[in-house]
Amino acid sequence: STSPFIATASSQRISLLFFLLCGSLDLGSAKAMAKLVVLLAIALLAISIADSGSKVLAKATEHFEEEYMPASNGQGTLRTYQCPSQCTRRCSKTQYHKPCMFFCQKCCMKCLCVPSGFYGNKGECPCYNNWKTKRGGPKCP
Repeated sequence: STSPFIATASSQRISLLFFLLCGSLDLGSAKAMAKLVVLLAIALLAISIADSGSKVLAKATEHFEEEYMPASNGQGTLRTYQCPSQCTRRCSKTQYHKPCMFFCQKCCMKCLCVPSGFYGNKGECPCYNNWKTKRGGPKCP
């Protein structure tokens, strides 16, 4: 969740800086008024950037937590972004590369595990090993 303190602290620092700069201005002249308007615009821009940055950080954190939660049955320790490279390794020596990659990635996304080697070793990943097709054959390569 996002912390309102992050945006508030940066906003307070910017406001303090703004008031320190404005304290030295003589507001009687048109030049001084123009400087004040420019400083105000810069301060507002900085506040909006600081606020949007904290929202982006919060969204990135939420996405990280959702995407990388391990399977509820405790299978596997891979992150979903690691599946394509692990499946490329697993399917590199088969003549059926495209179907191997398709099913390997499907299994990896569910089980968060890809067995070592190019063939076999399915005992290392029980979820990967036990997922069957409707006909009872192995779903995962």
